[in-house]
Amino acid sequence: MGISDRKEREKQEMKKLIIDAALRMFVEDGYEKTSIRNIADRIEYSPGTIYLYYKDKDELLYAVQKEAFSKMLETFQREATSRSPWKRLEQIAYSYVNFGIKHPDLYDLMFIIRAPMNTAEEKGDWDNGDACFNYLTDTIGECMEKGLLRYSDPRVAALSIWSMGHGLVSLQVRCRFKVMQLSDDQVSNMIHLSIKEFLRTIKA
Repeated sequence: MGISDRKEREKQEMKKLIIDAALRMFVEDGYEKTSIRNIADRIEYSPGTIYLYYKDKDELLYAVQKEAFSKMLETFQREATSRSPWKRLEQIAYSYVNFGIKHPDLYDLMFIIRAPMNTAEEKGDWDNGDACFNYLTDTIGECMEKGLLRYSDPRVAALSIWSMGHGLVSLQVRCRFKVMQLSDDQVSNMIHLSIKEFLRTIKA
């Protein structure tokens, strides 16, 4: 291995170290308590070292967001695997909502917090979520080919299903279900039934 190859490998290893530490801190401490300095302390480097790889916190958050989407994709690939496109669509819907509720801080980073999208705007593109979105749209396409959905436009179908899941997760992670005065078990059951009823209404 040449010097340039070794340097590139070391660069990627350091980036992975930073991202992994930041991801763990989001899960353990939440977004608000995670700073460049705290991440640097966790990996036992100076904040200046992190700035050699990421120009600011927004750019680092964008990289961490990409890793969070990778974890969601892994969840889809593990839990939404039915050969039946309709069944797989159901599995994606439940998997998406369960992932968001189980990982509220990652979900914030992926879909709610503004900061990572500043980097996306600078790039002129947001590709972090492409693989997850394609997993959904590919399944929708198969459903539509078989006449299983009430939609004529796959983009509208994808947006509708995504919005349903996002709404349920957002209400739960922001504690807005309290307005319904339900126990935790009742909320979980309500979420499950809401997904089931929504899917029933869009099935052809």
